[in-house]
Amino acid sequence: MPIDYKRLRNVKPSELENALLRDGFIKARQKGSHAHFKDPKGRRVTVSMHHEKPIPQKTLQIIIEQQAGWTLADLERLKLL
Repeated sequence: MPIDYKRLRNVKPSELENALLRDGFIKARQKGSHAHFKDPKGRRVTVSMHHEKPIPQKTLQIIIEQQAGWTLADLERLKLL
């Protein structure tokens, strides 16, 4: 079942950061407004932490599918859906 990104419209950077930390990522560094996370499996995720504005849908899709490699079940487990 594909991920319905319309249900993820108002995900804020802090919510995504908390989900990453719950999934085993660690905050490797932050330079300016960009926080870099990595996990023991070698996955790396970059999140733009701009003033708690919701993350644009296409950016969120890239983070979820390409960087974090999350599935629909992962999003439900991490309480993003």
